[in-house]
Amino acid sequence: MGRLIFVTGGARSGKSAYAEGLAAHSVAQSGESVTYLATAVAFDAEMQNRIGRHRAERPAHWVTLEEPVNVPTALHSAGTPVLLLDCLSVWVNNLMYHDFTDEQILQATAELIHVARNRAGTVILVTNEVGFGIVPENALARRYRDVLGWVNQRCAGASDEAYLLVSGLPLTLKGKP
Repeated sequence: MGRLIFVTGGARSGKSAYAEGLAAHSVAQSGESVTYLATAVAFDAEMQNRIGRHRAERPAHWVTLEEPVNVPTALHSAGTPVLLLDCLSVWVNNLMYHDFTDEQILQATAELIHVARNRAGTVILVTNEVGFGIVPENALARRYRDVLGWVNQRCAGASDEAYLLVSGLPLTLKGKP
């Protein structure tokens, strides 16, 4: 049974850097590599720059897989003992963009959890916490907030460890500090 770690926080909270540190620490003794499973799609120049900065900040020997929709299959096919998925919030957005229903998104989440729990090694899931703010003013934004909240609940519930990043500082929600 694999180890599952959940890392959440707001925008620019430090969650990706913290998750990358966890991944690097997990392979430090073995000398193994990490698979970085990216869900973002570069729709415009700003997003291309953002993705470029993320790539440049990661160790060059890490394997990068880019999969915006079929994340459970990509997770299953990854060959390294540590996989960092960044991020669930973009993945949920992508699924909604491709007209997945709420039920289909939650089924895909159950599949992702199943694959993560049944692969050898460690899977680190990164996501945004979007429930701390005001109620969005339109139905689509409210649906996104709700669905991502349900996805996050399921992933955090299935995890061995869970961390909330606030202003760059990790708070242990579950598991070892």
